[in-house]
Amino acid sequence: MKTVFTTGEAAKICKVSQQTIIRCFDSGQLKGFRVPGSRFRRIPRDVLYKFMKDNGIPTDALESGKRKALVVDDDRDLVDLLRDSLEADGRFEVRSANNGFDAGMMVKEYRPDIIFLDVMLPDINGKEVCQRVRSDPSLDDVKILCISGMVESDRIQELRDAGANDFVQKPFEIETLIQRACRLLDLEVSK
Repeated sequence: MKTVFTTGEAAKICKVSQQTIIRCFDSGQLKGFRVPGSRFRRIPRDVLYKFMKDNGIPTDALESGKRKALVVDDDRDLVDLLRDSLEADGRFEVRSANNGFDAGMMVKEYRPDIIFLDVMLPDINGKEVCQRVRSDPSLDDVKILCISGMVESDRIQELRDAGANDFVQKPFEIETLIQRACRLLDLEVSK
């Protein structure tokens, strides 16, 4: 478990910009230290935890050290497979939704780090989900990994333009999907 964080890591955990963390550090609201001989700021875990508590920031990301994943797909077997695989990886806490409406509600409440999004949902298409997530500035850090059997490059580009960070074509290897998610979240990619 990590005991000291960079300002970038603290920003991701708190779901704020790195600039906000730097301002809090420089003003003394967030205690820490500078790496000797450099300008790099470091924040100890216990200090970050107290700062989050004092400012009403949920501490679950810091406590568990796990990244929050939201799996959105109407194929319940695929949802179960993804949930089991992500939880077995050990770095993810997983929730799921089987339609766009539930996904929208869950994104607001759960505030995932990454959304595994089926492009073809029964009630809404993936492009629209991407646009809705991207229209909320408080969700800027949420990564969206789209999953679909479609392969038309113009449709894939539309998803990227709407805010998707990556695209994986069905059928896929679970390990490949997890590796792509890890890259998006700046986690170590296992070999």
